[in-house]
Amino acid sequence: MDRTASKITNMTEGNPVRIIMTFAVPLLIGNIFQQIYSLVDTMIAGHFLGDRAIAAIGATSVLYSLLMNLAWGLNNGYCIVLSRLFGSGDTVQFRRGAAAMIKLNLGIGALLTAVSVLFLKPAMRLLLTPAEVFDQSYLYIVIILGGMLTTIAYNGCAGFLRAMGNSRTPLYFLILSSILNLALDALFVILLHTGIVGTAFATVIAQAVSAALCGTYIFRSYKEYLPQAADWEIDRELFAEMFTTGFSMSMMQCVFSLGSVVLQRSINALDTDIITAHTASRRIYEMLMIPMSTISSAASTFVGQNYGAKYYRRIREANRKMLLVELIWSIFSIFVCWTLGRPLVVLLTATGNEKIIANALLNLRLSTACFFPLGALFILRYSMQAMGHKVLPVLSSTIELVVKIISAAVLVPAIGYLGVAVTEPVIWCLCALFLAVFYVTIGHQKQPDGEVFEGISETGMR
Repeated sequence: MDRTASKITNMTEGNPVRIIMTFAVPLLIGNIFQQIYSLVDTMIAGHFLGDRAIAAIGATSVLYSLLMNLAWGLNNGYCIVLSRLFGSGDTVQFRRGAAAMIKLNLGIGALLTAVSVLFLKPAMRLLLTPAEVFDQSYLYIVIILGGMLTTIAYNGCAGFLRAMGNSRTPLYFLILSSILNLALDALFVILLHTGIVGTAFATVIAQAVSAALCGTYIFRSYKEYLPQAADWEIDRELFAEMFTTGFSMSMMQCVFSLGSVVLQRSINALDTDIITAHTASRRIYEMLMIPMSTISSAASTFVGQNYGAKYYRRIREANRKMLLVELIWSIFSIFVCWTLGRPLVVLLTATGNEKIIANALLNLRLSTACFFPLGALFILRYSMQAMGHKVLPVLSSTIELVVKIISAAVLVPAIGYLGVAVTEPVIWCLCALFLAVFYVTIGHQKQPDGEVFEGISETGMR
């Protein structure tokens, strides 16, 4: 019992900023190592297989992101419910929630894998994947999607641990699997000359290892919180709450990703140099984006536990201070991309093609210029979800989808890749403003314990 307690963080007591930042650091390191999967694949493809290999990976990466964001969003939603149950101190309901999470992950994961592999080629044609990279793209993405359950399993295990405030343990396994991924990439591509197929197999194997290790650790160390025989019987109310919260979070991610699919189609219609430039620039600014999304994710666990315990003032205080942290990181990211952008693009792609470099820099600089609105958007979305408000975050993602469709249909054909580069920064500003208006003005409403929560109406849109 004591041993398990030492691996749990109660976020309803102590300094909110210190708690969130302490919890966020392992998450940050873990997310960086997870992003290394993509970076390593891209670097090895660029250095040993050429520009077309990067284009092959990038041309269908949005399909993988769409499906992974669906699975990741579901688990994030499950984690939010579990964190509220943990904050309320109801261990029995926590175990039932964990059982529901396992059932949902297995069922939805198997369905996603089958559907995605079955309809992969038609989806690639719909994306206008260039003929010169179509076969390579298909081989890469079909292997990655075939191993989707390994990623879902790891996310589920990590979410279980995060709900109780343990963000360190998943990190250790993720670091190990990232090192394994790098070693397997080198083995398959450099030594065995398996081409782009080798990078895909390396990623799947490494993800499977991290999932297996994390699951084994939970089984050995958290038996009190694991489902018992009686917990596997479906509690309809809890199951519905788990599913709707997960579905809401996944829809928020998927609507965003669906917009990226629409935009990727217009990018693929340009040429392979543009695909390579876009892929390289996204790899770089997505790395810089990690601290912002990590802080927001850590804050959502904090919000979930404190919302379950009905400590609303702590939520308001934490959100204000996390916005300041997001601002500081945004300024740093702008500095990095304006001073080091070119060498980073060259390092990642090993290219001397000026068209690739110039367009990658364009996307990098315009995107990071609007990082603070993106950080605010992360904070607002995650906090609202953690407090059980499901509709508004999804509506903000719908705004993203609409703007991306308009951009793909009108802006990109008119002004080319510049239209792509300005689309997401404009979206971040619009969506942050949309959620901020609701967060600030709809609130001032009494919560069950009589405390006023200034932020969003409990009787408003949920």
